[in-house]
Amino acid sequence: MDRASVRADVTLDSASPAISAENLRHTYDGHHFALDGVSFTVRKGEVFGLLGRNGAGKSTLIKAMTTLIQPTSGTLRVLGMDPARDGQKIRQRIGVVQQGESFDFTTVQGNLDVYGVLWGIPKADRVRRREALLARFELTEVRKRRAFDLSGGQKRRVQVAREFMHDMEILFLDEPTVGLDVIMRRTLLDSIRAEVQRGLTVVFTTHNLEEADYLCDRVAVIDEGRILMLDEVENLKRLYGGKKTIDLTVAGGDPTTYFARLRDALGSGATLKTNATAAVILTDDPKQTLAAIVDLSRTLEVQIVWLNVRTNTLEDVFLRSVQHREAGSATP
Repeated sequence: MDRASVRADVTLDSASPAISAENLRHTYDGHHFALDGVSFTVRKGEVFGLLGRNGAGKSTLIKAMTTLIQPTSGTLRVLGMDPARDGQKIRQRIGVVQQGESFDFTTVQGNLDVYGVLWGIPKADRVRRREALLARFELTEVRKRRAFDLSGGQKRRVQVAREFMHDMEILFLDEPTVGLDVIMRRTLLDSIRAEVQRGLTVVFTTHNLEEADYLCDRVAVIDEGRILMLDEVENLKRLYGGKKTIDLTVAGGDPTTYFARLRDALGSGATLKTNATAAVILTDDPKQTLAAIVDLSRTLEVQIVWLNVRTNTLEDVFLRSVQHREAGSATP
C-alpha cells in the first residue's frame, strides 16, 4: 500500500500547525551551536521526519519540542503554546518515545498499568487499552515477564506500546525501531500510520532512510544544526529529474586511485560517495558514467565485483544534500 492511499482520508491543516519554529538556536557551551537558525512547521495529522547523522542536531531539536530544554534563542510553539511558559500543558498533550529503558522493576503488563495510572486512565479503560496493546505489539506471551529480562527488541516494543495507553495529539519517536526485527518493525510502522489516520501528528527520527521513505509525509535533512532540505518525500526525489544512482564495488588493483580517476573523469555531472572498495554515484548521464567505470577498470586493472543502476531513493537525497553542505552549498 502506498503513502497516497493510506493518507487519502486525512486532511493536513497547515493553517494551524502542530509545531512551528522560527530561527531556533541552541548552544550547550556558549560556543558551538547544536541548533543554528532552524525554522520549520509541522502540520497537524502528518508524519514529519528528522534525518541526520549523529550529532546533527536531531536530539537537541526533539528535547526543545518536548520541553526538556529551552532554546538559547528563537521562537518555538507546540500546539500553539510556548514551551518555556506552558511546559506542563504541552506535556499533557504529547507522547515521547526516547531511547531510555522501560520500567525494569515491573512486568510488561505492569509497565502498561503504571503508565495508565500515571495518566489517570480509569481502570476499565486502562485494562481495555492494555489488552489491545499487548496483542497489537505481540507482547501477550511475555506479559508476566519482568522488563529487565526482555530482549532489546522486546523492551523497545514495550516503550512504544505504553505510550499509546493515553490520548495525545503529538507523538515524538526517537529511532523507535532500534533492535526490532523486520516483521515487528513493519508492524510498528503500520500501527503508527493507523494512529495518524485517526488524527495523530508524529515527529519521527531515524537513521533508517527506508523507514522514513515508507512512513513520512515530509522530511527535514539536518546537518551541523541546520536544515539543509525540507519537502515532501516524493518532491525531494523528483529534484533529481533524470538522474540515476549507480552502486559500484571493485576489487584488486588500487581502488583509491581508481575512484579518484573516476571522479575526475565524470566531473561535475556526477557525485561520488566512496569507501575503501565501493561507491554510490549519482549521475546525470548513466551511459557516459558506465563507460568511464568500465574503461578505467581496464586501464587500472581493477575488477568490477558489483555494478547496479537504479532510480533514486530518499537515501540518495540525504547523501546528496549532506555532500553539498560539506562543499559549501545547501542547494542540490
